[in-house]
Amino acid sequence: MGVTIYDVAKEANVSMATVSRVINGNTNVKPATRQKVLNAIEELGFRPNAVARGLASRKTTSVGVIIPDISNLFFAELARGIEDIASMYKYHIILSSSDQQQNKELDLLDNMLEKQVDGVIFMGSSVTSEHIEAFSQANVPVILAATVDDSHTLPSVNIDYYEAMKDAVIHLSQQIDKEAIGFVTSPLNAKINEMKRQGYLDAIKESGLPFNEEYVYPGDDSYQSGIDAANYFLNQTNPPKAIITSSDEMALGVIHGAQDYGINVPDDLNVVGFDNTRLANMVRPTLTSVLQPMYDIGAVSMRLLTKLLRGEEIEEEQVTLPHRIVVRDSTKN
Repeated sequence: MGVTIYDVAKEANVSMATVSRVINGNTNVKPATRQKVLNAIEELGFRPNAVARGLASRKTTSVGVIIPDISNLFFAELARGIEDIASMYKYHIILSSSDQQQNKELDLLDNMLEKQVDGVIFMGSSVTSEHIEAFSQANVPVILAATVDDSHTLPSVNIDYYEAMKDAVIHLSQQIDKEAIGFVTSPLNAKINEMKRQGYLDAIKESGLPFNEEYVYPGDDSYQSGIDAANYFLNQTNPPKAIITSSDEMALGVIHGAQDYGINVPDDLNVVGFDNTRLANMVRPTLTSVLQPMYDIGAVSMRLLTKLLRGEEIEEEQVTLPHRIVVRDSTKN
């Protein structure tokens, strides 16, 4: 059997209640007594049971984090931002992948609540009425990270995806002298992707650029769909002179697909991605991309959650972080 609180109390010659107060950070313990308990904990190698402490204090200092795919670089940056701020405030995270499946998202939420997490950070493709109901019944704070809720009822951290895509189109239009710009969408079941598509459409119209429906290709955020999009566009009678994608991974596919055709990027074709992940510096030519600061979104989401958990003043629950275009070699400068 492992070391128990009883063993620590006996070693320090104090009551178990005193050991419990030290473990839970209660300041109503004399410094000398606290040090005796800490010395006993270190000497015996005692590890407090977080679940047991949670039952007593109703807090486990744990936070549930639900993201679509742990292995994806894009989501990994978000998780790293959450983790760094969680560590700073002495929280630990329980991280799970949902594969953007609503049933799995809701099941993961239930599992985390059973583990008595103090709060949840959620990233998903969409927020449905079922999500809203589940979050409202959770009895712990829920923060949306890089996830848009049309009802604006939940605290969230995002960028302005509509304006970001408009800025990307305007940047491209200045490089190609009013030529056509193709667009590779992400799945439109997510509000964010709808906002990006509308930003593209409005920027095309406002800039007076040529447009028809053939200039929009439905991608799925994968590298292969970027290659498929390049094949689609480059086989048109009048292919676009620039292509913008909703994700960096698809942009890499577009670049490599174009190179397979002997097309030079950016001399013959300008390409812009979205998210500014590490992939942007791994491809040649390096990728111009819209900076969505995923690390910062994760960090700010976690900090917002700590404020809610600690009862601190919150100036704004709907946080919009700045974006910008990071210009590299895939567009003419």
